[in-house]
Amino acid sequence: MLWIIGAICALFVSGGAYWKKSLTLSGALAATVMGTIYFAAGHLFWFGILLVFFVSSSALSKYKQSHKNELEQSYAKTGRRDAGQVLANGGLGMLLCLLNAIWPHPEWAYAYVGIMATVTADTWATEIGSLSRKLPRSVLNGRRLPAGTSGGVSLLGTMAAAIGGAMIGGFAWLFEVISGPLDRSLLIWLLVGIVAGLVGAFTDSILGASLQLMYKCRVCDKDVEVLHHCGQETVKIRGLSLMNNDAVNIWSSILGGCAALVIAILMDL
Repeated sequence: MLWIIGAICALFVSGGAYWKKSLTLSGALAATVMGTIYFAAGHLFWFGILLVFFVSSSALSKYKQSHKNELEQSYAKTGRRDAGQVLANGGLGMLLCLLNAIWPHPEWAYAYVGIMATVTADTWATEIGSLSRKLPRSVLNGRRLPAGTSGGVSLLGTMAAAIGGAMIGGFAWLFEVISGPLDRSLLIWLLVGIVAGLVGAFTDSILGASLQLMYKCRVCDKDVEVLHHCGQETVKIRGLSLMNNDAVNIWSSILGGCAALVIAILMDL
């Protein structure tokens, strides 16, 4: 019965997201499967945090969309998420949800919140940071970069990342209160969300500035993540072949989850 209810709820949410053009068809199908597993194998804590990330990130992607349209042409992934992006953002959390169902352990929850704080912080940093009036700086050398360049960071984007991570930590505490006995304080969850979110977001920027696969547009001479730009095929300039945007998101999430686990271990000392 839980699987049926989960499938219905997930289909309703992903269907609405597809209708609102927040998900492609493949993204909606992946989100339906993922949501079903989260709901049936987990509970409010797991499904609720996933929903908070998805709803808040989708809403932000639509905020001042006209201002972001030009920047999105340089990104491998746009505000409308496909199956690869859905799995890159929620696949690791789904694995932890299944592991917790098979072998319950508190550390799974910490790692999960760290992962979701990372993807939320990274999304918020991108969506809000792109609205900054100042050009971003390279996370590696501090030089000014064109808006939308991978590896660029800004004060506004960093603040957005911290707030996004804190939001995930706050909802983790709330859902834990509602779901069962509370054994972790709000302060701990906020600390996990903020630290893990910032670690993951900066890891994303560092990988974006170093190992991520990047191309150069033959027309506008801009560094981009896509194979075609300005109607022309782009030229590879750096990065590892397998280190695309989704791979960067996965590795950043792993580092964010590890940061959350470190906090959990330190709290137990």
